[in-house]
Amino acid sequence: MRFEPIVSAGLRRPVMPRFFQCLLIVSALCLAWLLMQAVHELGHVVGAWATGGKVQRVVLHPFAISRTDVEPNPEPLIVVWGGPLVGVLVPLLLWGIVAAARLPAVRLAKFFAGFCLLANGLYIGVGSFKEVGDAGDMLRYGSPIGALWLFGLLTAPAGMAIWNGLGPHFGIGRNPPAVNIRVAVSCCLALIVVAVLECLLLER
Repeated sequence: MRFEPIVSAGLRRPVMPRFFQCLLIVSALCLAWLLMQAVHELGHVVGAWATGGKVQRVVLHPFAISRTDVEPNPEPLIVVWGGPLVGVLVPLLLWGIVAAARLPAVRLAKFFAGFCLLANGLYIGVGSFKEVGDAGDMLRYGSPIGALWLFGLLTAPAGMAIWNGLGPHFGIGRNPPAVNIRVAVSCCLALIVVAVLECLLLER
């Protein structure tokens, strides 16, 4: 007896491949969001350490917006710019290392790099108009608004360009191949591990 794959009404693809496609997309986006915040805050921490500031607290939690409290903070402009600068350079470096080593996670590393460039670029560029978050601090500490716009114009489109061509690997596009089940499950497990670690760190 041969078992045919179950197909939902209106769907061209079997239910199980569709499930793993959704699992991969959702897991990759959520994991990229959490790791992007972690790398961004790492930039603030590095900026504080490099300028003699003292990090009082780093907030990283799955259901909170990340932040780094520095006091004293002798060079706040360097500290605030450290977040987005390290937040885009480290993912690009990671992608380069993974690609050079020909590791299986190269597409996820590429997706993460594009995500970080897009997120940080929009955060600083668009945030400059409402003076929110780091963008507001940059302006208050003396950064010209043009510098924020330039950062956004350089990074956000670059992030979109990096994403170009990744669709089929996430099951998106016309007649894409089925997503790699092992990659989808691994990405989901990594998301769970990161989320649990952040919850545990917040409790300490």
